[in-house]
Amino acid sequence: MTVAIDRLFGGSTILCDGAMGTMLYSNGVFINRCYDELNVSQPETVRAVHEQYLQAGAEVIETNTFGANAFRLDHHGLRDKVREFNLAGAAIARATVEAMREKQGSEAFVAGAVGSLGVRLEPVGKVTLAEARAAFAEQMAALAEGGVDLLIAETLMSVDEAEQAVLAAREAAPQLKIAVMMTVNEDGNCLDGNTPEDAAKRLTEIGADAIGCNCSSGPTIVLSVIERMRKVTKVPLVAMPNAGLPTSVEGRHIYLTSPEYMASFTRKAVRAGANWVGGCCGTTPAHIRAMRGALRALDAQRTAEATAKVAAPVVEITSEHRVEPKPLRERSGIGRMIADGEFVTMVEIVPPKGFDCSKELAGAALLKKYGVRAINIPDSPRASARMSNQSLCVQIEQKVGIETILHYTCRDRNILSMQSDLLGAASIGLKNILCLTGDPPKMGNYPNATAVFDVDAIGLTKMVQDLNHGLDIGKNPIGGSTGFTISVAANPGVADIDNEVRRFEYKVAAGAEFAITQPVFDQRLLEQFLRRIEVFRIPVIAGIWPLTSLRNAEFMKNDLKLSVPDEIFTRMGAAASKEAALAEGLKIAREMLEGVRSEVQGVQVSAPFNKFLAAVEVLGLSEEAA
Repeated sequence: MTVAIDRLFGGSTILCDGAMGTMLYSNGVFINRCYDELNVSQPETVRAVHEQYLQAGAEVIETNTFGANAFRLDHHGLRDKVREFNLAGAAIARATVEAMREKQGSEAFVAGAVGSLGVRLEPVGKVTLAEARAAFAEQMAALAEGGVDLLIAETLMSVDEAEQAVLAAREAAPQLKIAVMMTVNEDGNCLDGNTPEDAAKRLTEIGADAIGCNCSSGPTIVLSVIERMRKVTKVPLVAMPNAGLPTSVEGRHIYLTSPEYMASFTRKAVRAGANWVGGCCGTTPAHIRAMRGALRALDAQRTAEATAKVAAPVVEITSEHRVEPKPLRERSGIGRMIADGEFVTMVEIVPPKGFDCSKELAGAALLKKYGVRAINIPDSPRASARMSNQSLCVQIEQKVGIETILHYTCRDRNILSMQSDLLGAASIGLKNILCLTGDPPKMGNYPNATAVFDVDAIGLTKMVQDLNHGLDIGKNPIGGSTGFTISVAANPGVADIDNEVRRFEYKVAAGAEFAITQPVFDQRLLEQFLRRIEVFRIPVIAGIWPLTSLRNAEFMKNDLKLSVPDEIFTRMGAAASKEAALAEGLKIAREMLEGVRSEVQGVQVSAPFNKFLAAVEVLGLSEEAA
């Protein structure tokens, strides 16, 4: 087993499990229970969580012993149960790993989870360093006796506490390697004021076998800590963030970070130097499964790059290979309008679920007749199985003669397929691309479909920008510029607006030339968002959705997670009939358009349920004016 354990600390990329407490809570265990006691009273509940993480692809699972130290157990009147709870926790995890090995032949390791003591150490607290080390040693000795393969000390509040954990491990379980993870504040510093660089240096010097960051406020801050630690240490790094900060939803604290976003974090963390990745509070087997997919994609990409280096001659990329695309106004009609500051009117048409797109073509022709300037074509929105939007774009442009904007998502394609599609789109004359991460398959009518997400919208934007400069994903010349106008999405009403603004800045840096927002129902939120992006502002086109009913408004708020003011629910609920509700929805949409007109450079109006004339009415267009 020693050789196998050495693999964990030898530079390999390792996937750990996610939150234990989150899963136990979701199984009905009250938050005020001693979760470590469940190892004795409800071992099957704990075992089931371990099994789900192993099935999701975890290579290291942690015992359910985060709080099984003398200080934390004392809060529950269970101080004398340290050895019992830790032995039981180790036994459950070991038995689960062995059972999965026999069933599937998979190899996994058991890490003894050792959490922060939950007390302040001297000089700011009453607990001495010696007392802290003794408490750690008591727990670690029991975990070692129970047969764990390694120790993970996590969510440590101070570097002094972390040092005592390492010293305790050397005393109580010298045969086991130990990984030590700090938790940090929103500034990226340890809770005792030490910087990640200071913590990394001290823990490396004292002999920690791996160091890193867990918990904290989510993936973004943990990523920044890993980047800073990597600059000062060569030991393996561990990154296990929360699924963001919890949000109160109907009285419950819910973690909103999606599995797809954790997959994106995984790719970035590994590239930043992390050797182990996993999850903390709020993460579930679904998050770990998505992270496993991201690691497999990275492995495939590395293999392809290594093969390419052997098989292909080395071509030095020079300024003669990198080309400059035409000015924005010369690339497309939309590009010209954006560059010239004209107010852009777009309408979204969703591809059909079958292969007959005659209704959509007729709708596009109607919209062109009324003077709409472009048609947006979504890429299987909400992960529904629909006709190829590329095909519909081509047919609309060729048969109707109106420009289209192709929505392109990262959900269904790896980076090789993306490049192939984009080169093909340029070849057949499609010039406008909206770069999107994409809705996860679980939202659609085939929830078990495989998600890819080799990159997210930021990475896709950079890929399109490189193609515009005549370079493929390997920075090889492709013979010219693809000449796309590059747009991205924005959601002014998202719950985590700080993250949205941060990602928007990244999108602009990656090459975005204009943005289209999600449907806006709250003008105040749009105005606040625009103020937040002033420093890196690009032209913004506001999304407008004519509501058709009260139920439609509820769908927007509850399913799509858009901000819909109470006033709109009152107005839609007061409608006495379907016709009256549609009329009220159109009125609200027109009011929104007029309210935001001076703040944005255009609007995209959706045509709900193919009600194309409703979109025309919102835009205030007439056949005569066109």
